[in-house]
Amino acid sequence: MQPLILELGMGADVHGKDLTKAALRAISDAIRHSSLTLFHAYKHPSEMVVEVTIGVQAPDEVDKAAVAAALPFGTVNVTVVKGGLDDRGMGGAEDISLAVASVKAWLDTSDHPFALVK
Repeated sequence: MQPLILELGMGADVHGKDLTKAALRAISDAIRHSSLTLFHAYKHPSEMVVEVTIGVQAPDEVDKAAVAAALPFGTVNVTVVKGGLDDRGMGGAEDISLAVASVKAWLDTSDHPFALVK
C-alpha cells in the first residue's frame, strides 16, 4: 500500500455538544478539499484503504460507524483520540465542541501502470 492522499479538517457542534456531529463536519471539511481523480482514473476507488483519525475531548462519545459511513469509497478504519477542543466559556447550550480529522488514503499500486518515485 502506498499513501496517496492526506487531508485535514475541522468541525464544530456549536450548541449540542454532539461530538459525532463535530467529527462528521471535520470529515466533510477534509474531503471536500480534495478530488480523488487518481482513484477513479485507475478504476479502483473501492480498493483504497482510508485511515481516519478524529481528535475530540471525549473519544468514547464519537460514533465510529457513522464517521466511517461518511467516506464514499474504500475500507475505512476510524481511530478516535483525545484532542480537539471544548470551549465552555459561553455557558450551557452555547458551549462549542471542536473535532479535528486526519483522512489518509492508501492504495496498492503494484498492478497499476504508474510508479511512485521514491
